Amino acid sequence: MNRPAAQLLDPPPAPHRGARALRVLLVEGDPRAAAPLLQALARQGYAARSVTTGAAALRDHPTADLVLLDLDLPDLDGLEVCRGIRAVSDTPIITVTARSSELDRVLGLQAGSDDYLVKPYGFRELLARMDAVLRRTHPHPSPRSVLTHGPLRIDPGARLTTLHGTRIDLTRKEFDLLHLLATHPGTVLPRPQIMARVWSDTWSPRGRTVDTHVSTLRAKLGPTWIITIRGIGFRLGHPAP
Repeated sequence: MNRPAAQLLDPPPAPHRGARALRVLLVEGDPRAAAPLLQALARQGYAARSVTTGAAALRDHPTADLVLLDLDLPDLDGLEVCRGIRAVSDTPIITVTARSSELDRVLGLQAGSDDYLVKPYGFRELLARMDAVLRRTHPHPSPRSVLTHGPLRIDPGARLTTLHGTRIDLTRKEFDLLHLLATHPGTVLPRPQIMARVWSDTWSPRGRTVDTHVSTLRAKLGPTWIITIRGIGFRLGHPAP
């Protein structure tokens, strides 16, 4: 029996506000389940649209600020869709599915989801999780939090990194990793701590995620900006002499 996607009878919280409406892509194989959720999101100020297939999600996700992804789709398994989006984009993804086992949750998070919500759920909870994910992925620190290390300047508010005055284009996770290291100058941060702070992941086995992002940062900034402390983790370095 199909379970409802969300219990939409909860009294709606205060409308979402911002400089422009946040764009939400709902990937839901059942249009009848998608329709009331789209209406509820629109009432909260989101620019929400839906697609019914994994192929459409892989095509349209670049236009979204947040993806709500069902795993049970008619053409592709949602986990594959999640991996496909995450391979090319840092767009936040919340998995919204009837798959409720611990293994399902682990697989969803390993595939790249930022959060995992089991159907049926309350609309208030969905909004709260959306806000939490967006706070993690699009923080709004004060202008005073701009960090400067010699010629390296990191502006979290604008999510802008410059080196010797030249802008360095970073992915969201590359920026978050660099910012984390820069907020702890001189401190060696262990890999598990980096995974927890940057990827909100405290349970994954040791892998190459952090090392891969360190390598791409070194390629963009230069090899001396991130120092490996073998067997422990990483710390912020300095420009080459």
